[in-house]
Amino acid sequence: MSADDDLILIEQFLDDLWLQQGVSKNTLAAYRTDLKQFSQLLQSQIGRPIHQITRDDLDIAMLAMQRAGKSSRSSARFLSAARKFYRYLLHTEQRADDPTSNMRTPKQALNLPKSLSESDVEALLEAADTSSALGLRDRCMLEVLYATGLRVSELVGLQVSEVNLRQGVIRVTGKGDKERLVPMGEEAMDWLQRYLKTSRPELLASGKKGPTDVVFLSLRGQQMTRQTFWHRIKQLAAQAGLNADLSPHTLRHAFATHLLNHGADLRALQMLLGHSDIATTQIYTHVARARLQALHKTHHPRG
Repeated sequence: MSADDDLILIEQFLDDLWLQQGVSKNTLAAYRTDLKQFSQLLQSQIGRPIHQITRDDLDIAMLAMQRAGKSSRSSARFLSAARKFYRYLLHTEQRADDPTSNMRTPKQALNLPKSLSESDVEALLEAADTSSALGLRDRCMLEVLYATGLRVSELVGLQVSEVNLRQGVIRVTGKGDKERLVPMGEEAMDWLQRYLKTSRPELLASGKKGPTDVVFLSLRGQQMTRQTFWHRIKQLAAQAGLNADLSPHTLRHAFATHLLNHGADLRALQMLLGHSDIATTQIYTHVARARLQALHKTHHPRG
């Protein structure tokens, strides 16, 4: 089997993964990249096609990644893709065994997500110039993001039909096409109503491709990209005197951390964030604990 045959097999696996599990485009792209790199490694160093490797071949490949400076996080992500790939081959009877069986996932250091204090969030929100259509849009997006904890892809793809101002909720289609209802809160609702009444019609009128159902519009009256919103946040963070490395995901982390700091239940937070596994949500308990420890150290007489 040639390198081209490997690529065909990988694409067949990804098609099946999308059909059976409805994974996101970003996840598919990550799996494609990892498996292609793995195929190239096997062809160059072991001379064996991807569907015929042994457990020893896999161990050699993992060791080669480690020596090449790959992080434990990267190795763990690759192993996740490989596990799914070889289970697919096993299920479709293209292999009689799974070489990833009983392999341990590389241990990863606990990297706490970056967050913001409540005063930092306020400074970021206030940085937007709401006297302009774009500034009001930016303020509204930040308010909704902080109030709901949406993923940035969910925010920029939000449709007008998914917003219920009367009930104060947003219907979100997240990873795996799973729907969830997320409350907005009065502050975010007020800004959203103001934006929908004034700025959005102005931005929509400037578009040249006709009407769209997307809530948050670009200067051209179309859906914003994630990259555009990320750049807007960096600019606003700089204006507010905050860390320039802020991203939309930082506000999602702030949403989760601040809810826990004020006594939110972990299971409720899992539902709001759209996590399929409670273990993913538990990272925020470490964030909240770290903040409490910092407060104790700063303010307790024996800290």
